[in-house]
Amino acid sequence: MALAGALPDIEVVGADVVRLPKVSPGTLFGSGKVAELKARFEELEVDLVLVDGAVGPVQQRNLEKEWNVKLLDRTGLILEIFADRARTREGVLQVELAALSYQRTRLVRAWTHLERQRGGFGFVGGPGETQIEADRRAIDEEVLKIKRQLGKVVKTRELHRAARRKVPFPVVALVGYTNAGKSTLFNRMTGADVLAKDMLFATLDPTMRGVVLPSGKKVILSDTVGFISDLPTQLVAAFRATLEEVLEADLILHVRDIAHPETEEQAEDVGEILESLGVDEDVPLFEVWNKIDLLAPPLRQALLVQDARTPGVHAVSAISGAGLDGLLAAIGEALDEERIEDTVDLPFSDGRRRAWLHEAGVVVTEVSGEDGLRLAVRWTARQRVAFRAL
Repeated sequence: MALAGALPDIEVVGADVVRLPKVSPGTLFGSGKVAELKARFEELEVDLVLVDGAVGPVQQRNLEKEWNVKLLDRTGLILEIFADRARTREGVLQVELAALSYQRTRLVRAWTHLERQRGGFGFVGGPGETQIEADRRAIDEEVLKIKRQLGKVVKTRELHRAARRKVPFPVVALVGYTNAGKSTLFNRMTGADVLAKDMLFATLDPTMRGVVLPSGKKVILSDTVGFISDLPTQLVAAFRATLEEVLEADLILHVRDIAHPETEEQAEDVGEILESLGVDEDVPLFEVWNKIDLLAPPLRQALLVQDARTPGVHAVSAISGAGLDGLLAAIGEALDEERIEDTVDLPFSDGRRRAWLHEAGVVVTEVSGEDGLRLAVRWTARQRVAFRAL
């Protein structure tokens, strides 16, 4: 239901759980259930049927013909939502690539009008075979073209990421199930105006902003696409690059909708996806229990008390701001690395690296000599590596 509501201009008029003791290869459901549902759809004047599961190409074609509606399975629906949400060049290309991979397997439903055509001579080849093969070639060519375009985008993104590695600020990534409130929390922490709505997949393209913590330390906060259970395989591959921002993080904030009845199951799904991405186990992770404003006051208070007692867990409300001061302080402590005293010699002409050191706030003293500048610094191991990469 939540997925259906995520698409604009769709009015959900009904939902039902249909038990399948046996899957029909041609129509998914048995003939009696197909007829029963057809009568129901006609009564409700339904134009679109959504199936929360996989529907084969032949099953989809037959059901659409029998019911006289458009049918989308779970993968098709998620692709539609993603296509509606994607804004950046990379996001649009990733959606197109995933959609083409999905459509390639479903060409059978597009060519029912070609039954009078013959592929080949005499009795060789099936109806519409030539047209289907031509379309497969066209899709394959389009896939190659998009992959080439994506390759250029990925190179650009890698250049941006390499530039960020030289910046002396740690990266904090927000991850979590879709609609857990990541973008609202991101806006509250950064003062940004990222799209934040009560709907699935409001964020598809990663967004990054600088945040100054109460300690004065600056970090980069990254908002990412929401996770979902049973993510279609086409989308896992297509959006892996989008989620790679998480791999660069120095701290991960797992934002949970603690008021959701399935919050535990959602947390497990997020954990599995993080593991599949190859997130380093050494990267610290906080659980941010969001939306406590939706809970009854006694439970809300109990969570705030538990937050104070349980390391790595922070109960907050991105809407009201409750608990955020504690979260920001904990982020500062987690990223407060051991500092090393060091000496850096620079020629007078190297203004760029000198400016970098001062911006990072690591310079203790600066002395001019005959050949250049000698700076005493106190910095973290990460800052030293970033400076040497300049």
